[in-house]
Amino acid sequence: MAMGDSNSIKVFAGVRSIPLAELICQRLELPLGVGRTEFFPDSEMIVKIEEDVRGRDCFVVLSTCKPVNDNLMELLIFVDCLKRASVSRVTVVIPYYGYARQDRKEEGRTPITAKLVANMITTSGADRVLTMDLHAAQIQGFFDIPVDHMSASPVFLNYFNKIRDELGDLVLVSPDIGNAKVSGKYAAFLDGEIAFIDKRRISGTKVNSTTVIGDVRNKTVLMMDDMISTGGTVFEAARLVLDHGANRVIVGATHGVLVGPAMERLADDSISRIILTDTIPLGERTAPIADKLVELSVGALLGDAIHNIHHNLSVSALFRKDTGSKR
Repeated sequence: MAMGDSNSIKVFAGVRSIPLAELICQRLELPLGVGRTEFFPDSEMIVKIEEDVRGRDCFVVLSTCKPVNDNLMELLIFVDCLKRASVSRVTVVIPYYGYARQDRKEEGRTPITAKLVANMITTSGADRVLTMDLHAAQIQGFFDIPVDHMSASPVFLNYFNKIRDELGDLVLVSPDIGNAKVSGKYAAFLDGEIAFIDKRRISGTKVNSTTVIGDVRNKTVLMMDDMISTGGTVFEAARLVLDHGANRVIVGATHGVLVGPAMERLADDSISRIILTDTIPLGERTAPIADKLVELSVGALLGDAIHNIHHNLSVSALFRKDTGSKR
């Protein structure tokens, strides 16, 4: 029996999130909704739904990753298209929420773009948001519609539990103080110790990590974060813990943003394994780290959440082993 009700639920996907949406639909035992996005010569886009959706409970899967503005605009148009087709409800499923790092004013005359994006999504007609591992949990409060904030931790914990013996003497190292809570909970679930890095950021692209607080000597170091962007934080932290006697470094993150010098840094011998999820398509761009990259899928987890939302069941019940939010 299908988890979803094919007579009322429809799952659609933006162009760049089709592979993940197909895995979600496999979990729900439903076909992916039929729609397409077309581009005019001047780069304007139009979304067309090619099946009846009147009165349906619709979900649109689209990560607002690079190209961020194109994906965001496609999401907004998708929602508008569905609302004008008289659906009963539209839930936007945003595995990776772009602009999340612009969540507060750190100096004068700067925007809070994460809030602006929330306003745009709400104005487009979305009734609900389903997202995963926001860079700042406070972004949930930027919306005036319900937000289900999920964690990829069940997927990571399932993987690490399968290889726990291989990991040996384990220490969870928080690459910055903001991630200490998450690292502590992973340490508790995996029966590991915890250590911290005193990180001092010099600029938006350069990080200087200087101090390890805790014992990493002769241990496997596991560093977990919500995202890897340029890779500066984990690269410097990996070199630092190795200098302090760690045996090897494994890095995990929900979102593989991977821009700028990220590939070069992650390919360095200081990092032995990288575990990422498919919230952002990885594809050929990860070829330089293919020999040590493990890709985990959040498709089944998102599918379960969509099932629960559709049937008015608890989403939080899926996360009894949740490691929490970064902040």
